[in-house]
Amino acid sequence: MQNTSPLSALIDSHAPDLTGMADRVWATPELLYAEFASVAEHTAMLRQKGLRVTEDVAGIPTAVMGEAGAGGPLIAILGEYDALPGLSQVAGIAEPRPLTPNGNGHGCGHNLLGSGAMLAACALKDWLDQTGTPGRVRYYGCPAEEGGAAKAFMVRDGAFQGVDAAITWHPDSLTRVDDPLSLANTRADFTFTGKASHAAASPHLGRSALDAVELTSVGVNYLREHVPQDARIHYAYLDAGGPAPNVVQASAKVRYSIRALNLSTMLDLVDRVHNVAKGAALMTDTKVEMRVFSAVSNMLGNEVLEHLMQEVLDNLGGVPFDDNDVAYASAIQATLTAEEISQPFRRAGVPVRAEPLCDWIVPRKQAGEVMIGSTDVADVSWAVPLVQLLTATLAIGTPFHTWQVTAQGKTPAAHKGMTHAARAMAICAQRLFTDAGLLNAAKAEHAARLKAEPYRCPIPSDVQPPLVPRP
Repeated sequence: MQNTSPLSALIDSHAPDLTGMADRVWATPELLYAEFASVAEHTAMLRQKGLRVTEDVAGIPTAVMGEAGAGGPLIAILGEYDALPGLSQVAGIAEPRPLTPNGNGHGCGHNLLGSGAMLAACALKDWLDQTGTPGRVRYYGCPAEEGGAAKAFMVRDGAFQGVDAAITWHPDSLTRVDDPLSLANTRADFTFTGKASHAAASPHLGRSALDAVELTSVGVNYLREHVPQDARIHYAYLDAGGPAPNVVQASAKVRYSIRALNLSTMLDLVDRVHNVAKGAALMTDTKVEMRVFSAVSNMLGNEVLEHLMQEVLDNLGGVPFDDNDVAYASAIQATLTAEEISQPFRRAGVPVRAEPLCDWIVPRKQAGEVMIGSTDVADVSWAVPLVQLLTATLAIGTPFHTWQVTAQGKTPAAHKGMTHAARAMAICAQRLFTDAGLLNAAKAEHAARLKAEPYRCPIPSDVQPPLVPRP
C-alpha cells in the first residue's frame, strides 16, 4: 500500500535531486573524517532546498546541520556519508571488479543513508511551510560512523541539546524497525616503545616493541575465556616496527576494538586489556602508552517511537520493487552462501522466504538470533529519544562491508528503498509534530530510562576527534 498524502507527494517531488546526490556521493567514497566532497554535496543541497545551514558542527569540518521551521518541537533526522577502505566496486554487476584497485567503496550504503535522511527533512520542511504547523526539522549530516564515533563527539559537545526526538535509518536486506541493541565499543591504540639494536650481533641490548605487541595478543587470547559471551575483542597492527628483521623493533603499535553489551562491562574490559598490555611491556622491558581513538555507547531503546514506526511501516507496506530489481537481486544472491541468505531471517526471527528482495514488512519483537555490531547512533539515543528504521535496498542476505553492497549502492532498487525510508521517517516525524501526547510519552520514557541509568560519555574528556586536514 503506497501513501498518497501531501507529505508523500513532497517526498516524490524531492526524490530525483536526492537520489542524484546519493549517486554522486557513491562516486566519491571517503573515509572517516575525510568526507570533504560528500559534506560539500550535502551542504550545497541543504542550501538549494532552503534550509538554514550550520557547518563545522562540534568543530568537525565534515559535519553539517540544516534546519527549517519555527517554534514547536524540534525533530532531528540523522544522516551519514562515510565509506570503507578496500571496497571499490563497479556498480550494477554481480561479480567482484574494483573501480580502483584497493580503493574505497560505499560497502555499508551510507551514500543512501545520508541522502534518504535529507530527503525526509526536505519534505518535512515543505510540509511545515505549507501547513503552518509549529515545529522545526533539523538534518544532521554525520561523518565517521565507521569507527570514528563522530556522533559521540557531537553529543559530548552538546550538538543535540534542545532536540525533542531523533529518527534515522539504515539500508538493509529487510524492512523493519531496528532492534535497539548495539555493543558499546572502545577503539584504543597501544604504543610500545623499546630500544633498537642489531638483531644478530647484539640482540641482548635491544628491547623489542614488536615482542610486546605479540605478547599482548597472546594475553588477550587467554583473556577471551574469561569475558562475557557477548563481548568481542579484535585488533589490527598499525605499526609492526618496520620491514627489517635484523633490527630489534624499537616501536610498534596495535589498535584494539573492545566491545560489550553495556558501557560498564565494556569499560571494565578496556581496563583488563590495558593490564595485559602493561604486563607485556613488563615482560619485554618496554614502555606502553594507551590512547583512546574513539568510543561509543550501547543503544538505548524507546518503545513509544518503535511502536510508532512499526505502525507507519505497516500502513505504508513494503518497498515497491519491480521485475528488473528482482532479477539483479537474484544475480547477487548467486554470489552468496545459503547461510548468508538465511542470516537476516534468523536475526529477525522469521521463516526464510524464497524471494530475493524484501517487499514486505517484518513484524516487531520476534525471537531472533542476537547478532550485534556497534554504532555511534547509540550515543544520540542516550541524548534524545531515538528510533532507527531498516529498509530493504539490498538482495536478501547481502553481508555488509562487502563488494556486493557497493555494487548495489546506486541501483533502481536502492533508490526505491531509500525513498521508501524517507517516506516512513517523514510520516513518523509528522505524527510527532501533530500529536503532543505521543511525543511527550516518548520523552517521558527516555527520561525514565536515564534516571535508572544515567548517560556517561565513553570518550575521555581529553580525547578529540582524529580529524583529517582539509585538502
